[in-house]
Amino acid sequence: MVKLSEHFTLAECCRSETATRKGIDNMATGEHLENLKRVLEYVVEPVRVHYGVPFIPNSGYRCPELNEAVGGNPNSQHCKGQAIDFELPNVDNEEVAFWIKDNLDYDQLILEFYDGIDPNSGWIHVSYVSAGDNRNESLVFDGKSYTQFE
Repeated sequence: MVKLSEHFTLAECCRSETATRKGIDNMATGEHLENLKRVLEYVVEPVRVHYGVPFIPNSGYRCPELNEAVGGNPNSQHCKGQAIDFELPNVDNEEVAFWIKDNLDYDQLILEFYDGIDPNSGWIHVSYVSAGDNRNESLVFDGKSYTQFE
């Protein structure tokens, strides 16, 4: 088991039911692996420690073949290992997104498919490039359009 950070393994950050079903090798290596370590170190690991709630990412690295299979954007930061999607069990996704926005450096933070009614609806997409190069862009995506996350 290869650990990328205190609480997350390489396998967890590359796992995909779609990749398994379709026989796609989705293991990150090289630069993608280093990018995963950064997004974990600077964003995901601090969330895990702050809330004290164990979780496994919904989506991390996606090789181009997997990204195409799931209908991802060809320019997705997941393909570079720079993005991770996650949700914490029994913690409001909006609360987590606000905490990230107010406390961490990130490239892009998107509260995706959150309906404002069910605190467990949707998930959080977060990316990290490198210190000084992050946009700190925060958005909400409702399935149709993006708006600023205020």
